[in-house]
Amino acid sequence: MWALCLRALCCKAPPPPRPEFDVVCIGLTGTGKTHLLARLCSESTEGIVPTTGFNIKAVAFPNAILNVKELGGTDSIKKYWSRYYQGSQGVVFVVNSACSQAELETSRAELYSALQHPQLCTLPFLILANQQDRPDARSAHQIKKYFELETLARGKSWILEACTTENMETVKLIFGQFISLLEEKEQEPSRI
Repeated sequence: MWALCLRALCCKAPPPPRPEFDVVCIGLTGTGKTHLLARLCSESTEGIVPTTGFNIKAVAFPNAILNVKELGGTDSIKKYWSRYYQGSQGVVFVVNSACSQAELETSRAELYSALQHPQLCTLPFLILANQQDRPDARSAHQIKKYFELETLARGKSWILEACTTENMETVKLIFGQFISLLEEKEQEPSRI
């Protein structure tokens, strides 16, 4: 009897490896990129400061691992973003839903630039309207309209979702949708 139990425990094949995707995470300073990634990795969020330079995290999900390169969002760093795009398979763009009108316009310009960049223009985009827990937060619909995403991202693979780090279950579901886009992109035949 114990031999049967031992064989059942030992002789199972290991689970298949989860696919890994290299993703770049961009957005202005103060959008919550670092906080969001720390929460996804179950790390402490105490004492988080804006990223200067870049930060790399492996974020594990049940069906995939995202290797996320988070790039700082200050003006002095944004000009170097494109140097970190190579090899990316997807883009996470984080917007502070409660930012000023000027910051929203800057976010729109940066998203437009990313959507047009030769190394990113064919990749799936996840656009997160973050900080929805703030009373002055704009809805995802308002951001979609302001950014003119229907026109701006026509023909591209993208998701825009409202989120807050106060509801990580929803954030994980959103990332699950994004992983599906990454998997679909990976299944597309290569163009030569």
